[in-house]
Parts: sequence; C-alpha cells; structure tokens
Amino acid sequence: MSIKKHIPNTITCMNLASGCVAIVMAFQGNFVWAALYILLAAVFDFFDGMVARLLNVKSDIGKELDSLSDVVSFGVAPATIMYNLLVNLMPDSYVPFVAYLLAVFSGLRLAKFNVDERQTSSFIGLPTPANALFMSSLASLSDPLTPLPGWFDLDLVHSIVTSPAVLITLIVIFSYLLVCELPMFSLKFKNLKWQNNKKQFVLIIVSAILAAIFQMAAIPMIIIFFIGMSVYAAISKK
Repeated sequence: MSIKKHIPNTITCMNLASGCVAIVMAFQGNFVWAALYILLAAVFDFFDGMVARLLNVKSDIGKELDSLSDVVSFGVAPATIMYNLLVNLMPDSYVPFVAYLLAVFSGLRLAKFNVDERQTSSFIGLPTPANALFMSSLASLSDPLTPLPGWFDLDLVHSIVTSPAVLITLIVIFSYLLVCELPMFSLKFKNLKWQNNKKQFVLIIVSAILAAIFQMAAIPMIIIFFIGMSVYAAISKK
C-alpha cells in the first residue's frame, strides 16, 4: 500500500486537531492561542489540497474529511471563541449563543461548496477559513498579551472588540457573507505570471505590508481588504 496517498489526509487531520485545540483554548479564555491554532489549521487546510494535487492522490474520503475538519476548525472553533468572548462581556445572558450562527452558516457554506460546480477555481460567498481568521483574530485583540505595535491605540481597539453590539453585528454580517452569492477569488495560482494572478499577488503584497505594520491586528484588516477586492472585482467584472 502506498504511503503517499495517506499524506494529504494526515495533513487534513492536523487541521482538525488544530481546530480542536483552538476550541479548548477558547474555553480557557486564551483567545490569542485560540487564534494562532486557527491560523495553523488554515495553513494545513491550504496545503492538504495542494499536496493531494502534487501527489495525484485525490480521493472522495479526502474530500469528505476536509469538509468535516473545516466545520470544526473554521465553524465551531471561531463560534466558540466568540461565544466565550461574549460570555465574558455578558455573563448572565443567553445572547452569547448568537455566536453559534457562525458554526451553522459555516456548515451551510461548506455543504453548498461541495455541490456547487461553479466553485472549482473561485468561491461564491466568504470562504470559511477567512471568516474564522477574522473572528478569532478580532477576539484575540481583546487580550492585553496580543502582539501589537507600541504606537497602536489599545484603548480604541479594546473598546471596539469588547462591545457586544459590535460583535453581534459582525457575527450576523459575516454569517450572511458565508452563504451570499458574492463571487470571491481564490488564492490558487494558475502560474507565476503577474498578468494571470494580479489579485492574488496584490493580496499577498498588501497582507505582508499590513502584517509588518499592524502585527496581529493586521489579520482582520486583510480579510476586509480581501472582501473589498472581491466586491470591486464583481462590480467591475474584472
């Protein structure tokens, strides 16, 4: 039996394991580490498909395992992070359960992706890893241990990410973005030519600049920039 056919599924399982640890970190109130484990899960999610294509070992089991892992890492995990953040802000309320809309709509988004033949080289709706990275990094900004530049206005950031009204509004908006009909481009490169991958190169360059300047706070900015680029491309049909 060839070992290479198990490599992509092993990477996918590492995605799932990372998502599980992120959930544990969320219940412990460690939002920085929870966000980092979701970031790690996103890295594994990016590479499992790439490795499967390189080794030519794609399988139906791999596809199902990938979706199940993504539901945990990019649906349940970010929902649990936001739930625990809202519980800290509203300890005697049922409102924090609104956070699990993220898990429900992530599941719907992944189910749609599996049966939608339009999404072979691009996306319709916000990809679940992007949503998870946005939510988890936003929650991590409520933690004073989050690495941020010294000149950053911590009081302003803290007031935003600890506002229940802001968080609930974002949960509802991003739940909708997961299943809406907005076309969004993929990070898959057709080749290494600028002409054929303009959007991907622009996103990578801007992301690197934002990360250098804003550190952890760059992640939600990058996701918003990605959404903005997708909206512009859809409007201009580019």
